[in-house]
Amino acid sequence: MASEISPKAEISPKAKIGNNCKIFPFVYIEDDVEIGDNCIIFPFVSICDGSRIGNNNKIHQGSVISALPQDFNFRGAKSYVKIGNNNVIRENVVINRGTNRDGCTVIGDNNFLLEGTHISHDTVVGDHCVFGYGVKIAGDCEIHNGVIFSSSAIQNANTRVGRLAMVQAGCTFSQDIPPFVIAGGKPLEYGGPNNTMMTTAGIDEKVQKHIANAYRLLFHGKTSVFDVVNQIKEQVPDSPEIRTIIEFLENTKRGIMCK
Repeated sequence: MASEISPKAEISPKAKIGNNCKIFPFVYIEDDVEIGDNCIIFPFVSICDGSRIGNNNKIHQGSVISALPQDFNFRGAKSYVKIGNNNVIRENVVINRGTNRDGCTVIGDNNFLLEGTHISHDTVVGDHCVFGYGVKIAGDCEIHNGVIFSSSAIQNANTRVGRLAMVQAGCTFSQDIPPFVIAGGKPLEYGGPNNTMMTTAGIDEKVQKHIANAYRLLFHGKTSVFDVVNQIKEQVPDSPEIRTIIEFLENTKRGIMCK
């Protein structure tokens, strides 16, 4: 089915628009843009060069996709934003493209970005994440699958948030938040394992107890992260989730929150 495009939208003839899209008046789309099928682009959205947008996405009023990176190292290189499928991007969301040549900011599938969210250059977001009102994500961050950010949280540059973690409202962090935990407060504190989301994800109750034990070693012990990893390997029964925690801890570069 042909797309429904308002004559009041300003769309480059070089842009590639999929089938069955609806593009409202006053949408602005530049040359180097590819949009998949069944997308809805609401009024006053700007989709800039380097945008690669999948299928079944809804982008609401005032959002800017593939805005120039807010990075002093940017020198005009050709770079990208890649957005997967089935995402809802609400009003006034800004997603910056990568800084360096062929650099890329990535948004996976089935994410929900509420009003005022900002995803900065070269950040990689997984699937099934939720970003509350006014969440700000700095450059070069990683956000794994199933993460929830409550309103006005701020993630500083080069940090990671692990799978199924929850970041509570208003907190700011500059170190990694590991998988399956609740983090919040000022200063940031460990709020326990995220049992609600783990149960929703189908993680067995026994495994959830093992995860709690692993984080008891991490957050209540007085040893280094390196030693904690060895303790987890020795003391906590193996599972895919425990291996996820170990891998996350072993690969930290900015350190782990509250350690």
